[in-house]
Amino acid sequence: MRFARSVVAAVALLATVGAFAQDKVSFRLNWYLGGLHVPFYYGKDRGFYAAEGIDLTINEGRGSANTVQVVAAGSDTFGLADSSSVVLTASKGADVKSVMSLLNTTGFSVVSLAEAPIRTPKDLVGKKVAVSPGDPLGQLLQAVCKANDVDCGRISLVQVDPAAKVVAVLEKKADALLGGADDQFFLIKYKGATPHAMRYADYGANIVGMTIMTSSDTIARKPDLVRRFVRATVRSWEEAKKNPGAAVDAAMKAKPDLNRQSTLDQLMVDIDLLDSQASKGRIGWGAQADWDQTLAILRNYRELKTDKPWTAFHTNEFVP
Repeated sequence: MRFARSVVAAVALLATVGAFAQDKVSFRLNWYLGGLHVPFYYGKDRGFYAAEGIDLTINEGRGSANTVQVVAAGSDTFGLADSSSVVLTASKGADVKSVMSLLNTTGFSVVSLAEAPIRTPKDLVGKKVAVSPGDPLGQLLQAVCKANDVDCGRISLVQVDPAAKVVAVLEKKADALLGGADDQFFLIKYKGATPHAMRYADYGANIVGMTIMTSSDTIARKPDLVRRFVRATVRSWEEAKKNPGAAVDAAMKAKPDLNRQSTLDQLMVDIDLLDSQASKGRIGWGAQADWDQTLAILRNYRELKTDKPWTAFHTNEFVP
C-alpha cells in the first residue's frame, strides 16, 4: 500500500511539474487577424497547443517580409509568411526555413467588380490596375502575362497605397486591383458590391502561398518543439475545417470587432487554398513540384539569386 501511494504521489508530482513546464512560444502572424489566422486562435482556445506542452502567444504582424525578419532576429519563435518572402530573405542570409507549406495554392488574384469584363489575362490589355509600391503581385503578374501570351506593357499599373486599392476599384478609378482572393475580394463584397477574382494559380503562375517558418537555430536546437508546434497546428487546421463557424467564434474572443461573416468567408477560401494538385492530402506538406515552380518564378520575376534546391528553404520532416 505504501508503494502504491508512493507511485500515485510520484505520478501526481510529474503531472504537476508537466503542467508548469510548458514551452513559451511566440507566433507572429503576417498581418492583422483575419480569416487566414482563425485556426491558430481556435487551436489555442481548444487547448491543442497546450496538449503539446506549448504556452502559445499569438502576435499580429505587419507584412510577411517584416515577420520573416522578426523570426530571423529571434524575437518570435515561429512566423507566418508567404513563400516568396521566406525564400528571398533566406537567400540573402536570413536564418529562416519553412517547416510547414501551409497554403500550397496562392490566393494572389486580379480582383475586379463582377460587372467589369475581366475574366482572363487577355482582358487586362488596356485596363487600369491598382497595385501598391513594392507589392510582389505586380512583379508576379509578369508570370501570368508570359504564360498567357499577353503583353504586360499594355496594362496600366496605377500605384496606390494598400488601403486605397479597394477604394480605387469601387470609385472606378481603376478597373481592377492586384490583391487576394481571401482579402480584398471580401473587402469589396462587404462594401455592397459584387467582386470577381481571377486567380494567378488558374493561369499558369501558381507559387506556394503561406508558410510557417522558424529559425534554423531553433530547428537544430529544439527539433522536438518544432515537431510539437507543427503537430498542434495541423490539428488546429483539421478541426477548423470541420467546424469553421466555431473556429471563427474562438478568434472573435481575441478580437470582438471582427466582421464574423466576412472572416468566415475568408477562412473558407483559405481552406480551399491548402492543397495544390501536387500536394493534396496532408496539411503542411510541401510538394517538390510546387516548390520548384515557386523558385523558378521567383528567379524569373523577383530577381531571386540562388542555385540552392527547394530543400534549402523548406522541410517536410516535421509534418506528421
